[in-house]
Amino acid sequence: MWRGILVLALLAISAVAADAQRRQINPIPFSHEPCSVLDSRPCTPSYCSVLQHGPCIPEIDYPYGENLQLTVESVPPEADRGKYQKPDHDLDTIGDLFAELRGCWSPPSDNAHAGMQMSVRFSFNRAGGLIGPPRLTYATGGVPAETRTTYLNAINESLKACLPLKFTSGLGGALAGRPIAIRYVDNRELGK
Repeated sequence: MWRGILVLALLAISAVAADAQRRQINPIPFSHEPCSVLDSRPCTPSYCSVLQHGPCIPEIDYPYGENLQLTVESVPPEADRGKYQKPDHDLDTIGDLFAELRGCWSPPSDNAHAGMQMSVRFSFNRAGGLIGPPRLTYATGGVPAETRTTYLNAINESLKACLPLKFTSGLGGALAGRPIAIRYVDNRELGK
């Protein structure tokens, strides 16, 4: 009788090992190995069906953001001078939008501060106008409030001078309501 139990136990172990080998997924393309609800360790979210025979393939949430981010320098590098030229046609791509926004920037001449950085966030409507005033999200620390106000006013005036932007219908529909974050960097050599 013990011999029969031993044979049945060996058969059960070999069946489980064969099933595990058949269901094993190569974890190299993924950062985590998929696992079961019954596992006690963290696992990668996956999608599979009870009726599906074989391993589940993980669904990976890639970190696609909804933000459009741009850095605008007061004095662009020589290699990027072309990116600061306003397009002569309706804005059809994100690159066209960024070139237009870079071309709109005019830093303040009075009360300027070398190395000043300021970030704002705003959204456009479908027609190319601002949905609301740009919201200040960052300003260089240790700068007087008067200087910050000067730069924020320069940002607002620069944007107002370019509005409304002329979007194509496709770009206008894609951009409407999406937040755009712009970091303005005053890299001019002031005082020389």
